[in-house]
Amino acid sequence: MSLSKTTRAAFALASLAAVSACSMFSSEYPDKQAGDNPHPWNSLKNDNVFGEGGISILGWGGNSDKQGQSQGGVGIGVNAYLWRASLDTLAFLPLVSADPFGGTIITDWYAPPESPNERFKMSVYITDRDLHADGVHVSVFRQTRADTSGAWADAAVAAKTQVEVENAILTRARELRAVASTVKKND
Repeated sequence: MSLSKTTRAAFALASLAAVSACSMFSSEYPDKQAGDNPHPWNSLKNDNVFGEGGISILGWGGNSDKQGQSQGGVGIGVNAYLWRASLDTLAFLPLVSADPFGGTIITDWYAPPESPNERFKMSVYITDRDLHADGVHVSVFRQTRADTSGAWADAAVAAKTQVEVENAILTRARELRAVASTVKKND
């Protein structure tokens, strides 16, 4: 009887490991030029029961802000370009939590294959509905493994690392916006 429980537990753990290895987000970068067919996510119309502009509750939602400028998408609580750029930039890290309404992405620890005695974890906070440089904040955490005990200990992170990750996210967000505006002009 205990062999059966052990076998079931081993199968459950193997299944969990197989499922957790799957990524729910694609890190495909659009490489379209002006005049090419739009990427599938750009070709979808925003048809819903609330009409073309979506629904606006207490000033949130719809297709535009107070000045009538596009927010980069409808359906999430933060700038869609910053959100997608953050997911693309952190695609190599396993995700623990991703909240598109609160604008928070938390990754799990990741040890690069070239340095297995250190690991990294990141948290991204998108704080604005507009695409601004101060609309994304990144926290980077680093730990190193002690040689004798094998326990992980917190280690310092270079100050420029956080800025480099934020800049990579902003660059990717601008690329996504440029591709989307090119596609809109061609429609």
